[in-house]
Amino acid sequence: MSRNVEGQTPMSAPVLAAYSYCEAVTGQQARNFAYGIRLLPTGKRQAMSALYAFSRRVDDIGDGTLAPEAKQARLEETRALLDRVRAGEVDDDDTDPVAVAVADTVRRFPVPLGGLDELIDGVLMDVRGDTYETWDDLKAYCRCVAGAIGRVSLGVFGTAPGVPGTERAAEYADTLGLALQLTNILRDVREDAANGRTYLPADDLAKFGCSAGFHSTAPAPGADFAGLVHFEVRRARALFAEGYRLLPMLDRRSGACVAAMAGIYRRLLDRIERDPGAVLRGRVSLPGHEKAYVAVRGLSGLDARTVSRQAVRRRG
Repeated sequence: MSRNVEGQTPMSAPVLAAYSYCEAVTGQQARNFAYGIRLLPTGKRQAMSALYAFSRRVDDIGDGTLAPEAKQARLEETRALLDRVRAGEVDDDDTDPVAVAVADTVRRFPVPLGGLDELIDGVLMDVRGDTYETWDDLKAYCRCVAGAIGRVSLGVFGTAPGVPGTERAAEYADTLGLALQLTNILRDVREDAANGRTYLPADDLAKFGCSAGFHSTAPAPGADFAGLVHFEVRRARALFAEGYRLLPMLDRRSGACVAAMAGIYRRLLDRIERDPGAVLRGRVSLPGHEKAYVAVRGLSGLDARTVSRQAVRRRG
């Protein structure tokens, strides 16, 4: 057995191997996410990798090429695995490394596993081909696939002792998840359209003449695509502003992790706002040096201090 750097219960070799597998999955599949969690201490980084690997499995089922009925069956099998974790029925020598790592994570941290059930519910909405008439409809979907992950992650991060207002931490984590997901939706409109999916609310599409969808590198004739994007960007910015209230409630390294991940997506949002048509021409991303700057800014605590000052001004 090996003791982790935080002095917690020693880990068996199979558990360490399971975490290594999950960290490899995270590094290969989620560069933005991996960029943030590398700022965490070992135990929390391992736990976040385990939760990501489980979430990746769920997303891959939804995005795969199986027939809808087969996807639903696979998702229910994954929910059954989650039930095994919840019941404490996953042993260290289980053949599924993701199950082993998640089971160890929930022993070490107060993770609300119901959030992962909500993720499965959200991906089932994708499998059914659900569309969204209003922002409230889309928000319900976003809370499943992203807000719930924010709340699950908060179980790993915890809140710093003595910080006022922490009873609202889960609410802020949920809202920050919504901001990240709406940014994702804007970034991926062309890719989603190619896969037969439309996430932006039908009300908004109609308002800006974009109901025909996003199937080419240029907006449809007469569509105010830039107006639509700017409208959704303002909505995302309001969500970020609310969700960022979480930062001062976290310890330094957890806050740095969240600030780095959220900061990368806020900068993506800036790029999309400057050139709305870019999301129709290809995938908008940040270069490595810009991600590094965001990480350093988060580790410095600058974003958390800024939010704290704003909160003081509001109370004043």
